[in-house]
Amino acid sequence: MDAVPIHDIFVIGGGINGCGIARDAAGRGYSVFLAEMNDLASGTSSGSTKLIHGGLRYLEHYEFRLVREALMEREVLWKAAPHIIWPMRFVLPYAKGLRPAWLIRLGLFLYDHIGGRKLLPPTRTLDMTRDPAGKPLKPLFRKAFEYSDAWVNDARLVVLNARDAAERGATIRTRAKVVRARRETGHWTIDVENLPDKTVETVKARLIVNAAGPWVDRVLAGAVGQNDVHNVRLVQGSHIVVQKKFDDPRAYFFQNKDGRIIFAIPYEGDFTLIGTTDQDYLGDPREAKITDAEIDYLCAAASEYFVEPVRRKDIAWTYSAVRPLYDDGASKAQEATRDYVLKSDVPDGQAAIVNIFGGKITTYRRLAESMLEKVEEHLGKRGKPWTASAPLPGGDFPATGFAAEVAKLKSAYPFLDLGHAQRLTRLYGTRAKTLLGLARSQSDLGRHFGADLYEAEVRYLMNQEWAVTAEDVLWRRTKRGLKLTPEQTNALDRYMSGARGAIAAAE
Repeated sequence: MDAVPIHDIFVIGGGINGCGIARDAAGRGYSVFLAEMNDLASGTSSGSTKLIHGGLRYLEHYEFRLVREALMEREVLWKAAPHIIWPMRFVLPYAKGLRPAWLIRLGLFLYDHIGGRKLLPPTRTLDMTRDPAGKPLKPLFRKAFEYSDAWVNDARLVVLNARDAAERGATIRTRAKVVRARRETGHWTIDVENLPDKTVETVKARLIVNAAGPWVDRVLAGAVGQNDVHNVRLVQGSHIVVQKKFDDPRAYFFQNKDGRIIFAIPYEGDFTLIGTTDQDYLGDPREAKITDAEIDYLCAAASEYFVEPVRRKDIAWTYSAVRPLYDDGASKAQEATRDYVLKSDVPDGQAAIVNIFGGKITTYRRLAESMLEKVEEHLGKRGKPWTASAPLPGGDFPATGFAAEVAKLKSAYPFLDLGHAQRLTRLYGTRAKTLLGLARSQSDLGRHFGADLYEAEVRYLMNQEWAVTAEDVLWRRTKRGLKLTPEQTNALDRYMSGARGAIAAAE
Protein backbone atom coordinates (compact mmCIF):
# COMPACT_ATOMS: atom_id res chain seq x y z
CA MET A 1 0.00 0.00 0.00
CA ASP A 2 1.39 3.38 -1.00
CA ALA A 3 2.09 5.84 1.80
CA VAL A 4 -0.21 8.90 1.88
CA PRO A 5 1.81 11.92 0.66
CA ILE A 6 2.07 14.86 3.03
CA HIS A 7 0.93 18.16 1.55
CA ASP A 8 2.36 21.42 2.79
CA ILE A 9 -0.99 23.15 3.24
CA PHE A 10 -4.56 21.90 3.64
CA VAL A 11 -7.14 24.65 3.07
CA ILE A 12 -10.63 24.26 4.52
CA GLY A 13 -13.12 26.37 2.57
CA GLY A 14 -13.62 27.22 -1.11
CA GLY A 15 -14.66 30.84 -0.71
CA ILE A 16 -12.60 33.82 -1.85
CA ASN A 17 -10.10 33.61 1.01
CA GLY A 18 -9.51 29.88 0.72
CA CYS A 19 -9.14 29.95 -3.07
CA GLY A 20 -6.98 33.10 -2.97
CA ILE A 21 -4.63 31.48 -0.45
CA ALA A 22 -4.49 28.23 -2.44
CA ARG A 23 -3.55 30.17 -5.57
CA ASP A 24 -0.85 32.26 -3.88
CA ALA A 25 0.64 29.26 -2.06
CA ALA A 26 0.65 27.00 -5.14
CA GLY A 27 2.31 29.76 -7.15
CA ARG A 28 5.13 29.91 -4.59
CA GLY A 29 5.78 26.18 -4.79
CA TYR A 30 3.87 24.83 -1.78
CA SER A 31 1.81 21.68 -2.29
CA VAL A 32 -1.82 22.51 -1.57
CA PHE A 33 -5.04 20.54 -1.00
CA LEU A 34 -8.30 22.52 -0.76
CA ALA A 35 -11.60 21.01 0.40
CA GLU A 36 -14.96 22.78 0.06
CA MET A 37 -18.03 21.04 1.49
CA ASN A 38 -20.43 22.56 -1.08
CA ASP A 39 -19.74 24.38 -4.36
CA LEU A 40 -17.05 27.00 -4.72
CA ALA A 41 -18.35 30.42 -3.60
CA SER A 42 -21.56 28.85 -2.34
CA GLY A 43 -21.50 30.81 0.93
CA THR A 44 -20.52 34.36 1.77
CA SER A 45 -18.40 34.89 -1.34
CA SER A 46 -21.32 34.85 -3.79
CA GLY A 47 -23.59 36.84 -1.49
CA SER A 48 -21.73 40.15 -1.48
CA THR A 49 -22.86 43.50 -2.92
CA LYS A 50 -20.31 42.68 -5.66
CA LEU A 51 -18.10 45.70 -5.21
CA ILE A 52 -14.35 46.16 -5.23
CA HIS A 53 -14.37 49.20 -2.97
CA GLY A 54 -12.59 50.90 -0.13
CA GLY A 55 -15.74 51.07 1.94
CA LEU A 56 -16.50 54.78 2.19
CA ARG A 57 -18.68 54.25 5.26
CA TYR A 58 -15.88 52.47 7.15
CA LEU A 59 -14.12 55.84 7.47
CA GLU A 60 -16.82 56.78 9.98
CA HIS A 61 -15.61 53.91 12.17
CA TYR A 62 -11.95 55.01 11.80
CA GLU A 63 -10.98 51.87 9.84
CA PHE A 64 -8.29 53.81 7.97
CA ARG A 65 -5.87 50.91 7.50
CA LEU A 66 -8.58 48.69 6.04
CA VAL A 67 -9.91 51.42 3.74
CA ARG A 68 -6.43 52.35 2.48
CA GLU A 69 -5.54 48.72 1.76
CA ALA A 70 -8.86 48.17 -0.02
CA LEU A 71 -8.50 51.35 -2.09
CA MET A 72 -5.02 50.30 -3.17
CA GLU A 73 -6.38 46.91 -4.26
CA ARG A 74 -9.04 48.29 -6.62
CA GLU A 75 -6.72 48.94 -9.57
CA VAL A 76 -4.52 45.91 -8.82
CA LEU A 77 -7.53 43.61 -9.11
CA TRP A 78 -8.97 45.46 -12.11
CA LYS A 79 -5.73 44.89 -14.00
CA ALA A 80 -5.65 41.22 -12.98
CA ALA A 81 -9.20 40.48 -14.09
CA PRO A 82 -10.58 43.15 -16.46
CA HIS A 83 -13.23 40.72 -17.71
CA ILE A 84 -14.96 40.26 -14.34
CA ILE A 85 -13.94 43.58 -12.71
CA TRP A 86 -14.57 47.02 -14.12
CA PRO A 87 -14.78 50.63 -12.89
CA MET A 88 -18.10 52.03 -11.79
CA ARG A 89 -19.07 55.57 -10.82
CA PHE A 90 -21.27 56.01 -7.73
CA VAL A 91 -23.70 58.86 -7.19
CA LEU A 92 -24.26 59.87 -3.56
CA PRO A 93 -27.25 62.25 -3.37
CA TYR A 94 -27.03 64.87 -0.66
CA ALA A 95 -29.97 64.85 1.72
CA LYS A 96 -30.55 67.43 4.45
CA GLY A 97 -30.76 66.08 7.96
CA LEU A 98 -28.36 63.19 7.29
CA ARG A 99 -24.56 63.37 7.02
CA PRO A 100 -23.50 67.03 6.51
CA ALA A 101 -22.01 68.00 3.14
CA TRP A 102 -18.65 68.96 4.69
CA LEU A 103 -18.31 65.48 6.22
CA ILE A 104 -19.09 63.79 2.91
CA ARG A 105 -16.58 66.04 1.10
CA LEU A 106 -13.91 65.23 3.69
CA GLY A 107 -14.58 61.51 3.38
CA LEU A 108 -14.42 61.63 -0.41
CA PHE A 109 -11.22 63.72 -0.31
CA LEU A 110 -9.60 61.01 1.82
CA TYR A 111 -11.08 58.35 -0.46
CA ASP A 112 -9.50 60.00 -3.50
CA HIS A 113 -6.06 60.48 -1.97
CA ILE A 114 -5.11 57.69 0.46
CA GLY A 115 -5.29 54.75 -1.92
CA GLY A 116 -2.87 55.49 -4.76
CA ARG A 117 -5.60 56.03 -7.39
CA LYS A 118 -4.11 56.18 -10.93
CA LEU A 119 -6.65 55.12 -13.57
CA LEU A 120 -9.93 55.77 -11.76
CA PRO A 121 -11.34 59.31 -12.17
CA PRO A 122 -11.67 61.57 -9.09
CA THR A 123 -14.72 62.76 -7.18
CA ARG A 124 -16.91 65.54 -8.60
CA THR A 125 -20.05 67.40 -7.53
CA LEU A 126 -23.25 67.01 -9.58
CA ASP A 127 -26.14 69.37 -10.16
CA MET A 128 -28.98 66.85 -10.06
CA THR A 129 -31.39 69.24 -11.75
CA ARG A 130 -29.24 68.96 -14.90
CA ASP A 131 -27.31 65.68 -14.65
CA PRO A 132 -29.02 62.54 -16.06
CA ALA A 133 -28.36 60.83 -12.71
CA GLY A 134 -31.09 63.01 -11.23
CA LYS A 135 -33.80 61.77 -13.62
CA PRO A 136 -34.94 58.62 -11.74
CA LEU A 137 -34.75 60.35 -8.33
CA LYS A 138 -37.20 62.57 -6.52
CA PRO A 139 -36.71 66.29 -7.29
CA LEU A 140 -35.83 67.13 -3.67
CA PHE A 141 -32.31 65.73 -4.31
CA ARG A 142 -30.70 68.71 -6.01
CA LYS A 143 -27.01 68.00 -5.32
CA ALA A 144 -24.90 64.83 -5.33
CA PHE A 145 -21.32 63.68 -5.16
CA GLU A 146 -19.93 61.25 -7.73
CA TYR A 147 -16.94 59.04 -6.95
CA SER A 148 -15.16 55.96 -8.28
CA ASP A 149 -15.11 52.34 -7.16
CA ALA A 150 -15.32 49.06 -9.07
CA TRP A 151 -17.72 46.20 -9.71
CA VAL A 152 -16.82 42.50 -9.45
CA ASN A 153 -18.52 39.28 -10.41
CA ASP A 154 -17.80 37.80 -6.97
CA ALA A 155 -18.51 34.11 -7.59
CA ARG A 156 -16.38 34.13 -10.74
CA LEU A 157 -13.52 35.78 -8.86
CA VAL A 158 -13.53 32.76 -6.53
CA VAL A 159 -13.66 30.20 -9.33
CA LEU A 160 -10.88 31.88 -11.31
CA ASN A 161 -8.62 31.83 -8.25
CA ALA A 162 -9.37 28.12 -7.84
CA ARG A 163 -8.75 27.49 -11.55
CA ASP A 164 -5.37 29.25 -11.38
CA ALA A 165 -4.47 27.38 -8.18
CA ALA A 166 -5.24 24.07 -9.88
CA GLU A 167 -3.16 24.97 -12.92
CA ARG A 168 -0.26 25.70 -10.55
CA GLY A 169 -0.56 22.26 -8.95
CA ALA A 170 -3.15 22.61 -6.19
CA THR A 171 -5.75 19.89 -5.63
CA ILE A 172 -9.26 21.39 -5.48
CA ARG A 173 -12.09 19.22 -4.14
CA THR A 174 -15.71 20.35 -3.95
CA ARG A 175 -18.55 18.55 -2.16
CA ALA A 176 -15.79 17.37 0.20
CA LYS A 177 -16.36 17.87 3.92
CA VAL A 178 -13.66 17.75 6.58
CA VAL A 179 -15.07 15.43 9.25
CA ARG A 180 -12.01 15.03 11.45
CA ALA A 181 -8.53 16.52 11.78
CA ARG A 182 -6.00 15.23 14.27
CA ARG A 183 -2.42 16.12 15.01
CA GLU A 184 0.22 13.46 14.59
CA THR A 185 3.98 13.78 14.74
CA GLY A 186 4.84 16.86 12.68
CA HIS A 187 1.65 16.89 10.60
CA TRP A 188 -2.13 16.72 10.46
CA THR A 189 -4.15 13.68 9.39
CA ILE A 190 -7.46 14.84 7.93
CA ASP A 191 -10.49 12.73 7.05
CA VAL A 192 -12.41 14.17 4.08
CA GLU A 193 -15.85 12.82 3.21
CA ASN A 194 -16.83 12.93 -0.45
CA LEU A 195 -20.47 13.90 0.07
CA PRO A 196 -22.01 12.47 -3.13
CA ASP A 197 -20.89 8.88 -2.46
CA LYS A 198 -20.04 9.10 1.29
CA THR A 199 -16.54 7.71 0.77
CA VAL A 200 -13.82 9.04 3.10
CA GLU A 201 -10.33 10.00 1.96
CA THR A 202 -7.38 10.49 4.30
CA VAL A 203 -5.16 13.49 3.56
CA LYS A 204 -2.01 14.54 5.39
CA ALA A 205 -0.66 18.07 5.63
CA ARG A 206 1.93 20.01 7.59
CA LEU A 207 -0.38 22.97 8.18
CA ILE A 208 -4.12 23.67 8.07
CA VAL A 209 -5.61 26.96 6.91
CA ASN A 210 -9.12 27.32 8.30
CA ALA A 211 -10.86 29.54 5.75
CA ALA A 212 -14.34 28.18 6.44
CA GLY A 213 -15.93 31.63 6.68
CA PRO A 214 -19.14 31.48 8.74
CA TRP A 215 -18.26 27.89 9.67
CA VAL A 216 -14.77 28.73 11.01
CA ASP A 217 -15.78 28.22 14.65
CA ARG A 218 -17.75 25.08 13.77
CA VAL A 219 -14.66 23.56 12.14
CA LEU A 220 -12.64 24.29 15.28
CA ALA A 221 -15.30 22.88 17.59
CA GLY A 222 -16.21 19.90 15.39
CA ALA A 223 -13.47 18.52 13.16
CA VAL A 224 -10.53 19.88 15.18
CA GLY A 225 -12.13 19.24 18.56
CA GLN A 226 -11.54 22.55 20.33
CA ASN A 227 -13.94 23.51 23.10
CA ASP A 228 -15.57 26.84 23.98
CA VAL A 229 -14.95 28.46 20.59
CA HIS A 230 -16.33 31.91 19.85
CA ASN A 231 -14.36 34.12 17.47
CA VAL A 232 -16.82 35.36 14.86
CA ARG A 233 -19.95 37.42 14.85
CA LEU A 234 -22.33 36.24 12.14
CA VAL A 235 -24.05 39.12 10.36
CA GLN A 236 -26.67 38.52 7.67
CA GLY A 237 -26.71 40.72 4.60
CA SER A 238 -29.57 40.43 2.12
CA HIS A 239 -30.17 41.88 -1.35
CA ILE A 240 -33.07 42.20 -3.73
CA VAL A 241 -32.79 42.20 -7.52
CA VAL A 242 -35.63 44.13 -9.18
CA GLN A 243 -36.64 45.00 -12.70
CA LYS A 244 -34.43 47.84 -13.95
CA LYS A 245 -35.18 51.16 -12.22
CA PHE A 246 -32.89 53.39 -14.30
CA ASP A 247 -30.86 53.37 -17.54
CA ASP A 248 -27.80 55.26 -16.29
CA PRO A 249 -24.63 53.11 -16.08
CA ARG A 250 -23.77 54.68 -12.72
CA ALA A 251 -24.77 53.22 -9.36
CA TYR A 252 -26.35 55.01 -6.41
CA PHE A 253 -25.22 55.22 -2.79
CA PHE A 254 -28.26 56.02 -0.62
CA GLN A 255 -28.11 57.18 3.00
CA ASN A 256 -30.92 56.11 5.31
CA LYS A 257 -32.38 57.93 8.28
CA ASP A 258 -31.16 55.17 10.63
CA GLY A 259 -27.54 55.94 9.66
CA ARG A 260 -27.18 52.87 7.45
CA ILE A 261 -26.59 52.94 3.69
CA ILE A 262 -27.72 50.89 0.70
CA PHE A 263 -26.57 50.68 -2.91
CA ALA A 264 -28.69 50.55 -6.08
CA ILE A 265 -26.53 49.09 -8.86
CA PRO A 266 -27.10 48.25 -12.55
CA TYR A 267 -27.19 44.45 -12.72
CA GLU A 268 -27.09 41.90 -15.56
CA GLY A 269 -28.43 44.37 -18.13
CA ASP A 270 -32.13 44.25 -17.27
CA PHE A 271 -32.09 44.57 -13.49
CA THR A 272 -31.15 46.73 -10.50
CA LEU A 273 -29.42 45.23 -7.45
CA ILE A 274 -30.40 46.82 -4.12
CA GLY A 275 -28.69 46.08 -0.81
CA THR A 276 -27.47 45.36 1.74
CA THR A 277 -28.93 44.83 5.17
CA ASP A 278 -26.96 44.23 8.38
CA GLN A 279 -28.43 42.12 11.16
CA ASP A 280 -27.01 39.58 13.58
CA TYR A 281 -27.59 35.94 12.62
CA LEU A 282 -27.77 32.94 14.93
CA GLY A 283 -28.84 30.02 12.73
CA ASP A 284 -27.12 27.70 10.26
CA PRO A 285 -25.42 29.91 7.62
CA ARG A 286 -26.65 27.56 4.88
CA GLU A 287 -30.25 28.38 5.81
CA ALA A 288 -29.90 32.17 5.52
CA LYS A 289 -32.80 33.65 3.57
CA ILE A 290 -34.08 37.19 3.25
CA THR A 291 -36.73 38.03 5.82
CA ASP A 292 -39.95 39.93 5.23
CA ALA A 293 -38.57 42.71 7.42
CA GLU A 294 -35.44 42.98 5.24
CA ILE A 295 -37.53 43.11 2.06
CA ASP A 296 -39.67 45.86 3.55
CA TYR A 297 -36.57 47.75 4.70
CA LEU A 298 -34.85 47.65 1.28
CA CYS A 299 -38.01 48.57 -0.62
CA ALA A 300 -38.74 51.48 1.73
CA ALA A 301 -35.15 52.75 1.77
CA ALA A 302 -34.87 52.77 -2.03
CA SER A 303 -38.36 54.29 -2.38
CA GLU A 304 -37.22 57.29 -0.33
CA TYR A 305 -35.04 58.22 -3.32
CA PHE A 306 -36.62 56.84 -6.52
CA VAL A 307 -39.57 58.62 -8.15
CA GLU A 308 -40.97 55.20 -9.00
CA PRO A 309 -41.29 53.23 -5.72
CA VAL A 310 -39.67 49.82 -5.30
CA ARG A 311 -42.42 47.30 -4.61
CA ARG A 312 -42.39 43.61 -3.75
CA LYS A 313 -43.90 42.80 -7.16
CA ASP A 314 -40.76 44.26 -8.83
CA ILE A 315 -38.49 41.63 -7.22
CA ALA A 316 -37.02 39.07 -9.63
CA TRP A 317 -34.61 37.42 -7.18
CA THR A 318 -33.28 37.74 -3.67
CA TYR A 319 -30.13 36.42 -2.05
CA SER A 320 -28.72 36.40 1.46
CA ALA A 321 -25.35 35.54 2.92
CA VAL A 322 -23.80 35.49 6.35
CA ARG A 323 -20.63 37.48 6.89
CA PRO A 324 -18.22 36.04 9.47
CA LEU A 325 -16.99 39.24 11.11
CA TYR A 326 -14.34 39.13 13.80
CA ASP A 327 -16.17 39.59 17.10
CA ASP A 328 -14.73 42.84 18.41
CA GLY A 329 -17.63 43.52 20.77
CA ALA A 330 -19.22 46.24 18.62
CA SER A 331 -22.76 47.02 19.73
CA LYS A 332 -24.32 47.15 16.25
CA ALA A 333 -23.89 44.67 13.41
CA GLN A 334 -23.04 47.47 10.95
CA GLU A 335 -20.30 48.74 13.31
CA ALA A 336 -18.45 45.42 13.64
CA THR A 337 -15.06 45.56 11.95
CA ARG A 338 -14.72 44.30 8.36
CA ASP A 339 -10.97 43.92 8.85
CA TYR A 340 -9.44 40.44 8.97
CA VAL A 341 -7.64 38.71 11.80
CA LEU A 342 -5.33 35.70 11.35
CA LYS A 343 -4.63 33.56 14.42
CA SER A 344 -2.18 30.65 14.64
CA ASP A 345 -2.65 27.75 17.03
CA VAL A 346 0.55 25.74 17.56
CA PRO A 347 0.43 23.90 20.90
CA ASP A 348 3.87 22.79 22.11
CA GLY A 349 5.42 23.05 18.66
CA GLN A 350 2.95 20.65 17.05
CA ALA A 351 1.44 21.05 13.57
CA ALA A 352 -0.10 24.48 13.12
CA ILE A 353 -3.59 25.60 12.20
CA VAL A 354 -4.07 29.21 11.10
CA ASN A 355 -7.63 30.53 11.36
CA ILE A 356 -9.13 33.41 9.39
CA PHE A 357 -11.70 35.63 11.05
CA GLY A 358 -13.41 38.43 9.12
CA GLY A 359 -12.21 40.00 5.90
CA LYS A 360 -13.89 41.40 2.79
CA ILE A 361 -13.75 40.40 -0.85
CA THR A 362 -11.75 43.50 -1.90
CA THR A 363 -8.80 42.63 0.35
CA TYR A 364 -8.71 38.86 -0.29
CA ARG A 365 -5.38 39.02 -2.18
CA ARG A 366 -3.69 41.02 0.60
CA LEU A 367 -5.16 38.63 3.17
CA ALA A 368 -3.61 35.75 1.22
CA GLU A 369 -0.21 37.47 1.29
CA SER A 370 -0.55 37.95 5.05
CA MET A 371 -1.47 34.28 5.41
CA LEU A 372 1.61 33.26 3.41
CA GLU A 373 3.76 35.19 5.88
CA LYS A 374 2.24 33.01 8.60
CA VAL A 375 2.83 29.90 6.51
CA GLU A 376 6.49 30.86 6.06
CA GLU A 377 6.90 31.10 9.84
CA HIS A 378 5.84 27.47 10.17
CA LEU A 379 7.02 25.82 6.94
CA GLY A 380 9.88 28.02 5.75
CA LYS A 381 9.99 30.39 2.82
CA ARG A 382 9.52 29.29 -0.80
CA GLY A 383 8.75 31.76 -3.57
CA LYS A 384 8.22 35.50 -3.33
CA PRO A 385 4.88 37.36 -3.40
CA TRP A 386 3.72 37.31 -7.02
CA THR A 387 -0.03 37.86 -7.35
CA ALA A 388 0.05 41.69 -7.55
CA SER A 389 1.08 41.59 -11.20
CA ALA A 390 -0.31 38.23 -12.41
CA PRO A 391 -3.58 38.09 -14.36
CA LEU A 392 -6.30 35.65 -13.39
CA PRO A 393 -7.38 33.11 -16.04
CA GLY A 394 -8.87 34.95 -19.00
CA GLY A 395 -7.67 38.33 -17.73
CA ASP A 396 -4.57 38.60 -19.91
CA PHE A 397 -5.61 41.74 -21.77
CA PRO A 398 -5.34 45.47 -20.92
CA ALA A 399 -7.54 46.85 -18.12
CA THR A 400 -9.21 49.22 -20.57
CA GLY A 401 -9.34 46.68 -23.41
CA PHE A 402 -12.69 44.97 -22.85
CA ALA A 403 -14.40 46.37 -25.97
CA ALA A 404 -11.44 45.34 -28.13
CA GLU A 405 -11.60 41.82 -26.66
CA VAL A 406 -15.30 41.56 -27.52
CA ALA A 407 -14.53 42.67 -31.08
CA LYS A 408 -11.84 39.97 -31.38
CA LEU A 409 -14.26 37.28 -30.22
CA LYS A 410 -16.96 38.51 -32.58
CA SER A 411 -14.48 38.47 -35.45
CA ALA A 412 -13.34 34.93 -34.65
CA TYR A 413 -16.94 33.68 -34.17
CA PRO A 414 -19.14 35.88 -36.41
CA PHE A 415 -22.25 33.80 -35.71
CA LEU A 416 -22.38 35.13 -32.14
CA ASP A 417 -24.68 38.09 -31.62
CA LEU A 418 -23.12 41.06 -29.84
CA GLY A 419 -24.85 40.45 -26.52
CA HIS A 420 -23.68 36.82 -26.42
CA ALA A 421 -20.12 37.81 -27.30
CA GLN A 422 -20.13 40.46 -24.57
CA ARG A 423 -21.44 38.03 -21.97
CA LEU A 424 -18.89 35.34 -22.82
CA THR A 425 -16.07 37.89 -22.71
CA ARG A 426 -17.35 39.23 -19.37
CA LEU A 427 -17.31 35.76 -17.82
CA TYR A 428 -14.33 34.09 -19.48
CA GLY A 429 -12.17 36.82 -21.03
CA THR A 430 -9.62 35.38 -23.43
CA ARG A 431 -10.70 31.87 -22.46
CA ALA A 432 -14.02 32.35 -24.24
CA LYS A 433 -12.17 31.04 -27.30
CA THR A 434 -11.25 27.87 -25.40
CA LEU A 435 -14.91 27.41 -24.53
CA LEU A 436 -16.09 27.95 -28.11
CA GLY A 437 -13.31 25.85 -29.64
CA LEU A 438 -13.82 24.99 -33.31
CA ALA A 439 -17.48 26.08 -33.45
CA ARG A 440 -18.40 27.69 -36.74
CA SER A 441 -22.14 28.09 -36.23
CA GLN A 442 -24.72 28.28 -33.47
CA SER A 443 -25.56 24.60 -33.96
CA ASP A 444 -21.94 23.69 -33.18
CA LEU A 445 -22.54 24.93 -29.61
CA GLY A 446 -24.81 21.94 -28.94
CA ARG A 447 -28.04 21.79 -27.06
CA HIS A 448 -29.76 25.10 -26.28
CA PHE A 449 -30.97 25.38 -22.67
CA GLY A 450 -32.59 28.83 -22.84
CA ALA A 451 -31.53 32.47 -23.16
CA ASP A 452 -28.00 32.28 -24.64
CA LEU A 453 -26.87 29.20 -22.65
CA TYR A 454 -25.62 26.31 -24.75
CA GLU A 455 -24.15 22.87 -24.15
CA ALA A 456 -20.61 24.01 -25.03
CA GLU A 457 -20.63 26.47 -22.12
CA VAL A 458 -22.17 23.98 -19.69
CA ARG A 459 -19.58 21.34 -20.58
CA TYR A 460 -16.78 23.87 -20.14
CA LEU A 461 -18.11 24.76 -16.69
CA MET A 462 -18.32 21.11 -15.71
CA ASN A 463 -14.88 20.22 -17.05
CA GLN A 464 -12.95 23.35 -16.07
CA GLU A 465 -14.83 25.03 -13.24
CA TRP A 466 -16.19 22.29 -10.94
CA ALA A 467 -19.86 22.92 -11.81
CA VAL A 468 -22.02 19.94 -10.78
CA THR A 469 -25.63 21.14 -10.68
CA ALA A 470 -27.85 23.57 -12.56
CA GLU A 471 -27.68 25.87 -9.53
CA ASP A 472 -23.87 26.01 -9.84
CA VAL A 473 -24.19 27.06 -13.49
CA LEU A 474 -27.21 29.34 -13.30
CA TRP A 475 -26.66 31.19 -10.04
CA ARG A 476 -22.91 31.22 -9.44
CA ARG A 477 -21.06 30.77 -12.76
CA THR A 478 -23.39 32.67 -15.12
CA LYS A 479 -26.50 34.27 -13.46
CA ARG A 480 -28.55 32.86 -16.36
CA GLY A 481 -30.99 31.78 -13.68
CA LEU A 482 -32.53 35.23 -14.08
CA LYS A 483 -33.48 34.32 -17.65
CA LEU A 484 -34.40 30.60 -17.61
CA THR A 485 -37.83 29.19 -16.75
CA PRO A 486 -38.26 26.46 -14.09
CA GLU A 487 -38.81 23.92 -16.88
CA GLN A 488 -35.55 24.95 -18.58
CA THR A 489 -33.74 24.76 -15.25
CA ASN A 490 -35.00 21.23 -14.65
CA ALA A 491 -33.94 20.21 -18.16
CA LEU A 492 -30.44 21.55 -17.50
CA ASP A 493 -30.25 19.66 -14.21
CA ARG A 494 -31.27 16.41 -15.93
CA TYR A 495 -28.68 16.97 -18.65
CA MET A 496 -25.90 17.64 -16.14
CA SER A 497 -26.86 14.60 -14.08
CA GLY A 498 -26.61 12.43 -17.19
CA ALA A 499 -23.30 14.01 -18.19
CA ARG A 500 -21.89 13.35 -14.70
CA GLY A 501 -22.99 9.72 -14.98
CA ALA A 502 -21.30 9.37 -18.36
CA ILE A 503 -18.07 10.88 -17.01
CA ALA A 504 -18.13 8.56 -13.97
CA ALA A 505 -18.72 5.51 -16.20
CA ALA A 506 -15.81 6.51 -18.44
CA GLU A 507 -13.51 6.76 -15.43
